Amino acid sequence: MKRFLPGLFLILIVTLPVSAAERRTPIVDAVAKARDAVVNIRTEQIIQRRSSPFFGFGDSIFDQFFQDMLPPRSYKTQSLGSGVIIDAQGHILTNAHVVDKASKIFVALTGQQGELEARLIGADERIDLAVLEIVDKGPHPFLTPARSDDLMLGETVIAIGNPLGLGHSITTGIVSSLQRRVQINDQLSSVFIQTDALINPGNSGGPLINVNGELIGINTAIARQAQGIGFSIPIDTAKRVVNDLIRHGRVRHGFIGIMVGAVSSTFIRSFGEAGVLIDEILPRSPAQQAGLKVADVILSIDGVAVTSPVQYHSLMQTYTPGDSIEVDLLRGKQKVQKRIVLSTLPEGYEMTYTQRVFGFVLKEARSGLVVHSVDKDSPADRVGIRPGDLIAKIDNLEVDKLADYRLAIEGRIGRVPLTFTVIRDNLGYLVELP
Repeated sequence: MKRFLPGLFLILIVTLPVSAAERRTPIVDAVAKARDAVVNIRTEQIIQRRSSPFFGFGDSIFDQFFQDMLPPRSYKTQSLGSGVIIDAQGHILTNAHVVDKASKIFVALTGQQGELEARLIGADERIDLAVLEIVDKGPHPFLTPARSDDLMLGETVIAIGNPLGLGHSITTGIVSSLQRRVQINDQLSSVFIQTDALINPGNSGGPLINVNGELIGINTAIARQAQGIGFSIPIDTAKRVVNDLIRHGRVRHGFIGIMVGAVSSTFIRSFGEAGVLIDEILPRSPAQQAGLKVADVILSIDGVAVTSPVQYHSLMQTYTPGDSIEVDLLRGKQKVQKRIVLSTLPEGYEMTYTQRVFGFVLKEARSGLVVHSVDKDSPADRVGIRPGDLIAKIDNLEVDKLADYRLAIEGRIGRVPLTFTVIRDNLGYLVELP
């Protein structure tokens, strides 16, 4: 019989290499599907300033004296961002702030040497979306917009950018909110997909994709101070306006035909929810045809809650003529649902709206926009506007011609008050109407 002596047994464990195919995950597949459509965007802006190489101390009296006598000097500034090609023709979807005030736009595609020139097709600063077009004819690699209305909380998403044109910036995260409302300023709020995928200025404008490599959002760097929070414009919002940006260069106003106001605190306490109150319905408007009534309270539009007039107007500016919206209403104590098809603004509506809401009539002259008449006891009459006054700005937006004025009013229909810059005897006054 053999004897086994006690001892140590050395067991050699051999680790076999794992092939790349075995390490391939859905995220790897998604990035591979989308990456060729992601571009770097480089913009140039020419700025002209009057400055002197001899007087540069800022507080020198010589600086102030000679400033207007000096010839303007041109400076070139550059900024970087990202975008995503959405069709073979080379249309690029990005943030409006990425190409703001750009004199020239260049894009760099993955795997291609050098840059291609692009031109701005349309932009809307309120929604922070812009469409560019690559000057060189395609076909170009692209990523077709998918849908964002079926996102799930906790779903894995991927943010891709091309911030330097040298390679991709890829971050992953999960969806933490499907409809995160962020107040941008006093007159604008927006609804975003919120994730914990890192978004920075370099990959702002790039795509947010799901694990299938589908385009579900456009990343935007709106809260740089927020740590670990990323916001993306839902692709369903972008799809509603992209055709207008391409065909018209702007987002047209979808006309519904109502004026809204805030609900009272008593209403909120009684019903446990907020909304916006319908104060007025225009005859023969889409709202009247759909059966809406004065004193109805709008609770949500397409499932997105609206709790203030600012939220209502901000949401409605993402819809264009021909869009169909589903509105949840509270009529008395009964909840009602209505579907409304938006139309284009009636011909001349901006000017009739001006007279009805603010109380004055404008005409175009060589000196600018002149107040032709003022309705008695109207808001304009009560603040002292007179015939012959010039209207120079609306909410700090210059309006020199009637066409400028119509565009400015179109984007502000229903928003009150508006700030008008009125000029009389070479003096400027700011008035709020109504």
